[in-house]
Amino acid sequence: MSGDQEAEALFEAVYPQLAGWCRGLVDGDEAAHDIASEAFTRLWSRWTTVDNPEAYLFSVAANLVKDHWRHRDRERHTVRRLDQDAEHAPAADQGVDVRALVESLPDRLRVPVLLHYFAGLPVDEIATALRRRPGTVKSDLHKARARLRTALRGFHDLTT
Repeated sequence: MSGDQEAEALFEAVYPQLAGWCRGLVDGDEAAHDIASEAFTRLWSRWTTVDNPEAYLFSVAANLVKDHWRHRDRERHTVRRLDQDAEHAPAADQGVDVRALVESLPDRLRVPVLLHYFAGLPVDEIATALRRRPGTVKSDLHKARARLRTALRGFHDLTT
């Protein structure tokens, strides 16, 4: 059997089981199929070096499921935080332009803020993209939040 035929046979034999397993762990068919497909994509890129493809697929899928859970938890945390912030947010007529405040940050601080809070990227990915250490990105985000907190202090209580 050729490599392509082996890969096709593996896909036909394992994909339904892998997608079903993922479905039991995540919150929808689409996410389960995305994870199973990504696991196969990663397998194809290492096809000649993987000794046990089925074990590799489930291992990759398990890591992708954990990433999915972390992302979902971050989204929930962000929504809760936004809901809490909305309770204490300044009235629209107070003239707070958050976008202008973020844009007023220096590039070194503004870019990580945009990538983390607006694009939803984790610190590690931002560090890779900006060629900085994760600790540096965390420090930049901390400095940016401090500047924004100072700029907003006159508008409402920022005790959280």
